[in-house]
Amino acid sequence: MTRVFLADALPEERSALRQLLLDLKMQVVGEAGDWPTTLAQAPMNRVDMLLVDWELLPNSPTAALNELRKACPAALVIILISHLDARHQAALSAGADAFISKGETPERVAERLRLAAASLRTK
Repeated sequence: MTRVFLADALPEERSALRQLLLDLKMQVVGEAGDWPTTLAQAPMNRVDMLLVDWELLPNSPTAALNELRKACPAALVIILISHLDARHQAALSAGADAFISKGETPERVAERLRLAAASLRTK
């Protein structure tokens, strides 16, 4: 079972993602509404995948994601982005494995999460 940590400042978005992950038979092992909590708790939960809202990242996304990668080296990092624009390229450049737009349909988000989980099993 894929172990996922959710990091999003908005409780309603975390709730919706949590339900989607549970529907996909993934285990939500932790949640955070801010960056310091994410860095403190994610490594303690032996995560396979981190879903992190771009807006949660500090001013230097590259440094923040590098720190997260050091703390959770085996985890897949997926950045959640509110608006599709140059941010997706910035997310990937900053060290994310993938990005998902929050504006995508739940079906499309589920598809992208299933693909990410499948890639974990092939490593």
